[in-house]
Amino acid sequence: MSAWLFDLGNSRLKCAPLAEPAAMRSVAHDGKTFAADWEAALPARCDVACVASVAAPQLTARLFDALAARCPRIVRARTLPALAGVRIAYAQPRRLGVDRFLALLGAHARAAEPALVVGVGTALTIDLLDATGLHRGGRIAPSPALMRASLHARAAQLSAQGGAYAEFAADTDDALVSGCEGAALALVERSLAAAAAQLGAPPRLLLHGGGAVALAPRLPAAVEAPALVLEGLARWARVLGAAA
Repeated sequence: MSAWLFDLGNSRLKCAPLAEPAAMRSVAHDGKTFAADWEAALPARCDVACVASVAAPQLTARLFDALAARCPRIVRARTLPALAGVRIAYAQPRRLGVDRFLALLGAHARAAEPALVVGVGTALTIDLLDATGLHRGGRIAPSPALMRASLHARAAQLSAQGGAYAEFAADTDDALVSGCEGAALALVERSLAAAAAQLGAPPRLLLHGGGAVALAPRLPAAVEAPALVLEGLARWARVLGAAA
C-alpha cells in the first residue's frame, strides 16, 4: 500500500510519503496558481492520498484534480475535537485551522510533554499543548514576511525583502527585517513566558513553517520541525485508518 501526505498551506504545498514525513517536497504558489512544473513534485502513482488544506477552494480543487489522475483514493483531513490523545480548546473545533490541529498531533506524537507549537508561514500561529494533550489555546498574528509585504504595499519605497537583523539597525532594510522579525520573536518569547507561568515549567518550543529558519537562531531553545504538520497528518491517517 503506497500512501502519501499532502499539506496545502497559504503559500506552499508540502508532500511526503506516509512512511517518511521528513522526506518532504515543497512547491510554492501565490494563492491562485502553483509554480511552473509543480506536478513534478507529486508522486507518479499512489494508492491513497491524505490531504490537509487551508488554501483557497480553487487551488485545493486543482490539487484534488491532479491527485485523482494518480491515485484511486483521496481522503481529506479535518479538525476534530479530540484525537490520539490531543483535545482541542476551541468550542467549535472547525474554526481551528487543520494545519494547527495537525501540528498539535505531531507535537504530541513526538513526546507527551508540554509544547509551544509555533508555525511561521503567511501567518504566525502559536499554540500551547500541555503534557496531557490538552490544547490550552493560542494566538494568530502576521508573520514577518507578511508584515514586510504589507508595509511595501502601503509604502512602495519600503522594500519587501532584504536586510540583516540587528537590535538597533542603521539602515532602512535592516530596520525593516529587524522590526518585523523582532515583533515575531517578542510574541513567541511572551508566549513562552506565559506558558511557563501557566504550566509551572517551560514547554518545548517547536518551530515549523517556511519562516522558521530566520527566527530559530534567536530562539536558543527552539527545535526546528519543518515537517511537523505532515507528521501530524501521518498520525491522523494511522489512527483513523485513512491509509488502510
